[in-house]
Amino acid sequence: MAIASQAATGPDVLELDGLTIRAGTGGQATTPVRDLSLCVAAPTVRAQQPPADPISASLRSEWNSAKANVRKSADVMPEAKYNFKPVDTVRTFGAILAHLAGASYEFCSAARGEKTPHAEDEFEKSATTKAAIVKSLDGAIAYCDEAFKTADDAKLAQIVNGAFGGGKVPRAAMLSGNTGHYMEHYGNILTYLRINGLVPPSSAPQQ
Repeated sequence: MAIASQAATGPDVLELDGLTIRAGTGGQATTPVRDLSLCVAAPTVRAQQPPADPISASLRSEWNSAKANVRKSADVMPEAKYNFKPVDTVRTFGAILAHLAGASYEFCSAARGEKTPHAEDEFEKSATTKAAIVKSLDGAIAYCDEAFKTADDAKLAQIVNGAFGGGKVPRAAMLSGNTGHYMEHYGNILTYLRINGLVPPSSAPQQ
């Protein structure tokens, strides 16, 4: 422990290992500032700003997830299994996708405030190959993407004619209804994939 001489610091000042003790301070030590970095203020943490339209952003996020699972499933299942169904009383794998495509136009045309360009059962009747079914699904997804893309929170609250000849409902109900329909049938789809020894898209990243 080094103690500086009073001659170096003056009669009222005593330095002790970098601490300065001055007369009249009650013997309390003061520490000289030797490193300017100690004076640098900590950076301010700013809270992340929510999106301008949080409701439409949330609906869009859910739609993107639901459509991705269904669309990727269409690629995972080989064409030879598009006619697979676990029992005779349910739709085949391909028919589920075709059904989703047709229903998408019903939901999303209502959300867009226009007449549906395709009937709900159109693709179940006309699309019989994997290529045709996937094409119909891609077209339906693109059609719905436009409805989600142009929606904001104010538009979601507007009243429109419901899908399938239904009554007046908020526009948001049609978009959420379409997403819910995809999620519902994805439950069927992933079961069909598992029965055939295939990994559903929602589980693939964890394999």
